[in-house]
Amino acid sequence: MTKKFGLIGGGVMGESLLSRLIARGIYHPSEVIVSEPQTTRQAFLQEKYDVTVTTDNRLVFSQAQEVVFLAIKPQVFTAIAQELADIILVTDNSPLVISILAGVSLNQLEAAFPELPVIRAMPNTPATVGAGMTAICYGAYTHREHHQLAQQIFSAVGQVVEVSESLMDAVTGLSGSGPAYVAVLVEALADGGVAAGLPRTIANQLALQTVLGTAQLLQESKMHPAELKDRVTSPGGTTIAGLAKLEQAGFRSALIEAVKAATMRSQELGK
Repeated sequence: MTKKFGLIGGGVMGESLLSRLIARGIYHPSEVIVSEPQTTRQAFLQEKYDVTVTTDNRLVFSQAQEVVFLAIKPQVFTAIAQELADIILVTDNSPLVISILAGVSLNQLEAAFPELPVIRAMPNTPATVGAGMTAICYGAYTHREHHQLAQQIFSAVGQVVEVSESLMDAVTGLSGSGPAYVAVLVEALADGGVAAGLPRTIANQLALQTVLGTAQLLQESKMHPAELKDRVTSPGGTTIAGLAKLEQAGFRSALIEAVKAATMRSQELGK
């Protein structure tokens, strides 16, 4: 069967997308080809998803008719681009190239894939459970059908928002790296519960569900976070005592600086 979707890089994020695309029937396993250098990952992906697996990135690019999805580390982008350079020139295939490489600009992508439609995207790891957040921006050679295809692909793993490319590093610093910040928050809340006398298992459950439920409440109610905070905070009560300690420790400032630092690192990776 003709291959429609090619994945270069079978790591965590690549697999997250692959699993959802197949589960939703957007692509049949027989329509997918994946290149992955690690032997153990190759065997795993082939057995679990029944897709064609190879170590040859050139084969992926020459066979995938609809989309070539780049899910590699930005540090190896130049090497991969050089590897594909001659096959791009000789193939009649003109797939949509979608990159999730942090810091790699549309200019760099379009230089590597001349006159091909290119889309730059930044998803995050909750995509693994279909709760991801992806920001996308479009290259010069993309058309409406490419935009619709990208929206369909990333909607399979969560929500999608379109941004200008100048904001992609900030997206990386916030939602790309953000799951790690939230994970530290959950861990710290649970540790606080243990310090206050709760058993570890119960503390973990309380912390996780509190973060999950609060996010869901904010999303469904469209309430501003400050309004929810004020609703929970009564005069002279427990919550204001806790909030005062967070302010004293610079909690909000630390998160702001984390996003800024990750944004700057994303910019550095693109240079």
